[in-house]
Amino acid sequence: MQVSDHAQPFHTDVGSIGVLFCHGFTGSPWSLMEWARITADAGYRVSLPRLPGHGTTWQELNLTTWRDWYAAVERAFLELRASCDKVFVAGLSMGGGLALRLAEKYPDDVAGLVLVNPAVLGAPKMLALPVLSLVKASSKSIGSDIAHAGVDEFAYDRTPLRAANSMMKMWLDVRSCLDLVSCPILVFRSTNDHVVPAASTAFVLSHVSSEDVTERVLERSYHVATMDHDKEQIFTESLEFFAAH
Repeated sequence: MQVSDHAQPFHTDVGSIGVLFCHGFTGSPWSLMEWARITADAGYRVSLPRLPGHGTTWQELNLTTWRDWYAAVERAFLELRASCDKVFVAGLSMGGGLALRLAEKYPDDVAGLVLVNPAVLGAPKMLALPVLSLVKASSKSIGSDIAHAGVDEFAYDRTPLRAANSMMKMWLDVRSCLDLVSCPILVFRSTNDHVVPAASTAFVLSHVSSEDVTERVLERSYHVATMDHDKEQIFTESLEFFAAH
């Protein structure tokens, strides 16, 4: 299956401190590319993989599950861990959920988390997904929720429902073990997010065991804040977070 030009992964092999970037559901590395490149320019070893089923067609994404997506980020994480003194993990939306699962499974190896509108809960209408996904292949797109005019995330134009139902199963898995997360956390939450409810970030912050937690509220950005009006704040404060820890 041909991978879109906008969905190509990004990796660097210089630096003793690693940062793994995890993109969101129906998106691609493109949504985090500028952030990853700026982080690499600051001297960090960066890995931004493309999750299976992403950057091709929504039909292919429907053939994958959350375990495929997690396996991809876990593999990238272990590669960084083998070549770096410390590894941080950053994630957008579902990528935030994947980042949290890494911190649950490797509590001694994740140096810190930077989460942007992390998804571990969905809108109430998603409760119908287990049944709906059996009779319908897709629904309208959830991509490119961006306030900045003219900016495109290049996400899928449809949301694959079988894959979305699998993502909900991942959320259940992640939520059940959040108390295992003890590393420092920097989280950014958009006040106007049309994809992930604010309750998702609140749930994360109220259930992790981390003592060093900082929440930043973004007033000018929608869900894909890494490509929106507040992106410079995310880039700057994440680099300060990495340096401080």
